[in-house]
Amino acid sequence: MQKQDQGFLERIAAGHKIGAPDGDVLRCAGETVPNGYRSELMRLVVVFADSELAGAAGFCPFINRGPGLRERIVAAKIVTEKYVHAEMALRLLQPFGVNPMLYVRSHAWDSRLDRHIDLGTRRIGGDKRLNVFHYPLEGWEDAVVFNMLMGAATAIQLAEMAQSSYAPLADTITQILPREKEHAQLGESGVSQAIEGSASKAAVQAAVNYWHPRVAATFGRVDSEHAAIYIQYGLRRRSSAGLLSDWKAQSAATLRRLSLAIPN
Repeated sequence: MQKQDQGFLERIAAGHKIGAPDGDVLRCAGETVPNGYRSELMRLVVVFADSELAGAAGFCPFINRGPGLRERIVAAKIVTEKYVHAEMALRLLQPFGVNPMLYVRSHAWDSRLDRHIDLGTRRIGGDKRLNVFHYPLEGWEDAVVFNMLMGAATAIQLAEMAQSSYAPLADTITQILPREKEHAQLGESGVSQAIEGSASKAAVQAAVNYWHPRVAATFGRVDSEHAAIYIQYGLRRRSSAGLLSDWKAQSAATLRRLSLAIPN
């Protein structure tokens, strides 16, 4: 590690924040930040933006599958807000040469893999969406179970980014976080209504069994180099294992409220 990098890490550990770039140059306490910080920051924001774009595109077709008008309004609200969040994330990347209009057209955000594939934490080519957004939804009950489980995971992950050492990211995520928490709550309400309505509890449980391990994989490998670097740079503060443990506890409590079994 270069001496400049060590000094930067010491400033980050002391609580210094990085402000908006001067042109495209990032500074911390008047000193230019290492290139590695910029790379990891952009990667983190791109993963979030791509996941929001893919999540919104994948859920769009299910708006009209809601059993009633209220459910369709809620689904449309979730899709709209995810596109808004993607726009906010891409705005953070503009100083680094990203054109949001061209970026949105750069990938097929509604593309999905075969339902029976399980990528685990293995990354594949193309955009940088989390793996869970490569799997297709199947029906309304499947969609609301996904929103419930993934919404809670997103809220936990974003809570870390809201404390980021990059002040513009922290400010943006602080605005986004309440809406993402609400998406998880709306997902739970949707699952509850599905169970009380025409859906069979067995179908809802099957959706839980399918999505639970795939959402768990979004927290990444416990030995992930990127996760360790994020912590070192102050882009997040807690380990993947700690975040996953929080999600497992929250999802278990939610499933117990709904009288659903907790997958192993």
